[in-house]
Amino acid sequence: MGAWFVELSPVMQAFIITLFTWGCTAVGASFVFFTKKANQKVFDSMLAFAGGVMIAASFWSLLAPGIAMAEEQGIPPYIPAAVGFLLGGLFLMLVDKILPLIDENLYFKDIKNKKAKHRTAMLVFSLTLHNIPEGLAIGVAFGALASEFSTGTLSGAMALAIGIGIQNIPEGTAVSMPLRRDGMSKWRSFYYGQFSGMVEPASAVVGALAVIFIQPLLPYALSFAAGAMIFVVAKEVIPGSQEKGNVQLATMSLMIGFVVMMVLDVALG
Repeated sequence: MGAWFVELSPVMQAFIITLFTWGCTAVGASFVFFTKKANQKVFDSMLAFAGGVMIAASFWSLLAPGIAMAEEQGIPPYIPAAVGFLLGGLFLMLVDKILPLIDENLYFKDIKNKKAKHRTAMLVFSLTLHNIPEGLAIGVAFGALASEFSTGTLSGAMALAIGIGIQNIPEGTAVSMPLRRDGMSKWRSFYYGQFSGMVEPASAVVGALAVIFIQPLLPYALSFAAGAMIFVVAKEVIPGSQEKGNVQLATMSLMIGFVVMMVLDVALG
């Protein structure tokens, strides 16, 4: 990354880097223009690799800096780590409970097949809502860099964003391909496929601003973001990468992703 990026405020850094993660969602959605069927092994390995990156980043880029900051502030470090981590998971659990209450007919009127409409609407809304804490996690990681207590690094925050970006590619494809298969036009399928990534830049800015202006909450915010990440990996990423039968490939890809993130964060941090 160029010197111009390093000189920007953490809020602008978070906003710009989440334009990249949104772009990754759009890249995945754009495959609808080039192929009728995605290579399942490639996407399963990519998804699992991103899961490994997210697991490692949850500790080295979020939990560990949060624990160190709590110690600096004189707080028992296990309290914000445990409380924030569990709240992050509980938040997404509540999101899952809310999803069935959303009226997909309001947003997906042009999908003719009622069953397909329901399935795709739930998928788009699910990915969109799950991308909010992903954007918050990136924002928190960058916002923490402005704190005098933070042990986080720019390279760690960047690595977290890259992992989330990689994970967003198959997410975009997972929406656009079924829509095209159900008879929607390529451009409209692409639009809905990239839609879920739109929320990440806005939520990243919110996350960065929150931790900058409410620094005592930063250890909790970092742990919250870590909990949200682990929830997404455990509930969506790992099962999604293995449901088509590529279990060993997905498992090794996850381990490689974990090692890559660990090396990046430890070596560069």
